[in-house]
Amino acid sequence: MAVIVVMGVAGAGKSTIGTALAERLGVEYAEADEFHPASNIEKMTSGVPLTDEDRWPWLRSIAAWVRSHDRTGGVVTCSALKYAYRDVLRAGGDVWFLHLDGARELLATRMGGRSGHFMPPSLLDSQLTDLSPLRQDERGYTLDIGALPEDLVEAALTAYRKDHP
Repeated sequence: MAVIVVMGVAGAGKSTIGTALAERLGVEYAEADEFHPASNIEKMTSGVPLTDEDRWPWLRSIAAWVRSHDRTGGVVTCSALKYAYRDVLRAGGDVWFLHLDGARELLATRMGGRSGHFMPPSLLDSQLTDLSPLRQDERGYTLDIGALPEDLVEAALTAYRKDHP
């Protein structure tokens, strides 16, 4: 069973959709934010975008989680903005990406409306600049976040099961 990596920029609904997918599939869920070292959280809280150098150890930690769930499957969130970042995750094992994509305005509204999260709305544009959509050689599916969460989960499950009968 592949590990589903729910990817996208901040505010896309990765945690909401990821939690629901894990529940529906009966697999473990992991939140990528929990893999960040304190230095990354401090940077983002201060409004400073992470560099590739900041992200590599974080991505390797997530890839290790993927590797540890290679037999059981699982769902993990991760922005996975660049193709090279997704390469690191793929090195961990069998992954299937669910890219949650949406209009900048909707993402900004969602980010502005949440509380208790370290990622400030001011970093949205840097994430959108870094975002590389899934390529044809990457296993996964892209959904527009304008739909209701339950509809996104159903669409994601349908697409995943098509690839993993």
